[in-house]
Amino acid sequence: MYSSVDTIWVLLGATLVFFMQAGFAMVETGFTRAKNAGNIIMKNLMDFAIGTPIFWALGFGLMFAGSGPLIGGFDFLIRGDYSGTYPTAAFIIFQTVFCATAATIVSGAMAERTKFISYCIYSAVISAVIYPISGHWIWGGGWLSQMGFHDFAGSTAVHMVGGVAALIGAKILGPRIGKYGKDGKPRAIPGHSLTLGALGVFILWFCWFGFNGCSTVSMTGDDALLSASNIFVTTNLAAATATVTTMIITWVRYKKPDVSMTLNGSLAGLVAITAGCDMVTPTGAFFIGLIAAFVVVFGIEFIDKVCKIDDPVGAIGVHGMCGATGTILTGLFAVDGGLLYGGGAHFLIIQILGVVTVIAWVAVTMTIVFQLIKHTVGLRVSPHEEIVGLDIEEHGLVSSYADFMPMVESIDSSDAGEALPADAVSVAKAVPVELVDGRPEASDVKMTKIAIVCKQNKFEALKVAMNEIGITGMTVTQVLGCGMQKGSTEYYRGIPLEMNLLPKIEVEIVVCKVPVRTVIETAKRVLYTGHIGDGKIFIYDVENVVKVRTGEEGYDALQDIE
Repeated sequence: MYSSVDTIWVLLGATLVFFMQAGFAMVETGFTRAKNAGNIIMKNLMDFAIGTPIFWALGFGLMFAGSGPLIGGFDFLIRGDYSGTYPTAAFIIFQTVFCATAATIVSGAMAERTKFISYCIYSAVISAVIYPISGHWIWGGGWLSQMGFHDFAGSTAVHMVGGVAALIGAKILGPRIGKYGKDGKPRAIPGHSLTLGALGVFILWFCWFGFNGCSTVSMTGDDALLSASNIFVTTNLAAATATVTTMIITWVRYKKPDVSMTLNGSLAGLVAITAGCDMVTPTGAFFIGLIAAFVVVFGIEFIDKVCKIDDPVGAIGVHGMCGATGTILTGLFAVDGGLLYGGGAHFLIIQILGVVTVIAWVAVTMTIVFQLIKHTVGLRVSPHEEIVGLDIEEHGLVSSYADFMPMVESIDSSDAGEALPADAVSVAKAVPVELVDGRPEASDVKMTKIAIVCKQNKFEALKVAMNEIGITGMTVTQVLGCGMQKGSTEYYRGIPLEMNLLPKIEVEIVVCKVPVRTVIETAKRVLYTGHIGDGKIFIYDVENVVKVRTGEEGYDALQDIE
């Protein structure tokens, strides 16, 4: 006889944990750049879509089909009986959504430069083997479970597994172009929408009540009701405490409360409390959240500044470091067996042992997986694809925001040799420039405005080339438009767009010393690809120029511009 209440409770938990995919998608999309938004969404979608049949076919059996110390067994397509007070099917879907959560954590750390096919391969492997085997150790009756290791809802089994995989993947992959300067100092690459990021955090916080609370897999009897209620309180309290503490830390360190780091703080508290949410009091939850805030702030800074590992969303600090921290702190704050409650050091040592062994398992296996992918299909996209954006290059998606303007980030010119698809400097030097007394010839004080409309991905090359011929002042505008071809043919749900307004960059330059023809020829050489949409150059006569600060006019007003 199944319990209706228990079955509904497990299915409710599965539904909430599944919806965490939406939360992760929003966090990762908001914390990265607009040109990669579609790619991020696809990866989060495919984590669940690929992981579901893989876990059904192989992973579930390795995790639960037996009580061996290392693996469960093989139960292809799940033929066994795993029911309790709920049907087997309820247990299967509940465990499937947890597997997908572990896989999707890696997406954010490897965002904006990973090949889509390579990510799909990774997602299949972690769902088939890596997550299920360590999960068996903890939840399937394996050796850690037999020793008394406690991870109630997955600080280690889910979050730390994903966090360690993210660390290995981001390290092997390397940082995004422009992330670190020649001096090794990190540069900020802001995400395009903190609003989306905040929405994702709120979704995750909401769903975490199912992630932790429904992991009781029962609501029958007073003990189950008390346990679930306490879990809701400890989960919420740890998250709130970590959020406030992170805000204060960043306020002190950065002189203003940092929005993105505070959002990470909320997730840090949720991750840390997940292991011991059933064993600690609200007081213990408060201190776990407090400690998690310090771990996430200084952990993310350490990964970024010391380790030089580029993690766009902070997944390593949030899930890896706070997952390990929360699991170990359970050995301190657990009412039953915790060191601070007179339980001695035995339980704490087991918790530390479990964390260390799972880190070793994931680090070794994921290193092998990512190295194999790197040396076969390739792990990273080309520099050109990274600069243009994975949306257009990997998915043929011009913009994830239709008629809204995407942002164009600027790459330091010192990175030009590494980042630009064409050598803009050599192109500029190939353009003949007429010189008089060692400087470009000026035709009296005639002033000319040159407006150049070009593709977004050509802007950096154009900027470097203009600087080489003596142009140091320009006005840059993001525009939408198309020529007589009505924009390159694109399709939406299989239907061709009648007029596709494409995002372009308009660069306006006023010259009097540098010959107009020099600017034109340089721009043509830099922008030319031979394909429709290379751009246009417009030439205008300028009657006068007035410098507001000094009142200078004409040639004098332009001297510090060219």
